[in-house]
Amino acid sequence: MNDVGAGRPPAPEPLPHPVVDNHCHLEMTLDGSEELSPARAVAVAAAVGVPRIVQIGCELDSARWSVEVAERVDAIVAGVSLHPNEAPRLAAVGRFEETWAQIEELATRASVRAVGETGLDHYRTDEDGWSSQEHSFRLHIDLAKRLSKTLVIHDRDAHADVLRVLDDEGAPERVVMHCFSGDADFARACLERGFWLSFAGTVTFKNAEDLRDAAAVVPSDKLLVETDAPFLTPVPHRGRPNASYLVPHTMRLLADLRGNDLGELCGAVERNTFAAYGGSWD
Repeated sequence: MNDVGAGRPPAPEPLPHPVVDNHCHLEMTLDGSEELSPARAVAVAAAVGVPRIVQIGCELDSARWSVEVAERVDAIVAGVSLHPNEAPRLAAVGRFEETWAQIEELATRASVRAVGETGLDHYRTDEDGWSSQEHSFRLHIDLAKRLSKTLVIHDRDAHADVLRVLDDEGAPERVVMHCFSGDADFARACLERGFWLSFAGTVTFKNAEDLRDAAAVVPSDKLLVETDAPFLTPVPHRGRPNASYLVPHTMRLLADLRGNDLGELCGAVERNTFAAYGGSWD
């Protein structure tokens, strides 16, 4: 299935074993390329060995959309949250609490496997919004623990503070560091806490030596892969729209980097994803 739509990169060679794209935003588009419906996105990805997707909704409308799609498309499960950059905006206009109550309700649905992405972003949110971010983060941690669902972490320029809050609150049983962005030392700190580390197309970027060093130290039972589509498209298609069917580029880089057999690493990543998100799904 190489016809993936006008303006999109071609489909890569299929993987020898299935993996899961454990972080995707199917509702988002970046340019005028042909939009992939959820069913089409799954079909195109499945043809290259990526038959399952975790769809993340990180503001109220996208969270509702994610739940609806996950209830309709068997290959998709959902995560719901208020993004770390969304929480301060809602707090500033007095709408955080009412919106959070609706996220709490959505998180109880059976199709929702994850609470997140949540965490801290010290890059896009100014310092005067950090307290609102942290308050929201703590609520998400509590919700994930109460519902026994996976906590998906967004961490941008806030490594130490993310770990501080998680240590203070007590992390849930299952924590995924989405789009891991730290170095090898930070990877070890996360691994000591039992977290899974998920690598996106950024690990393929030329200037990502620290990230590749981190990927090299992750045990094979704690490694995940994602797109964060439509963002972070892997080399050789950086700058074009991303989608789950492009995961094979990232997987091949990870296998080469780590000296792993590609099929064996894909099998490990699939098992890890099921473990991280509470079991398999069809």
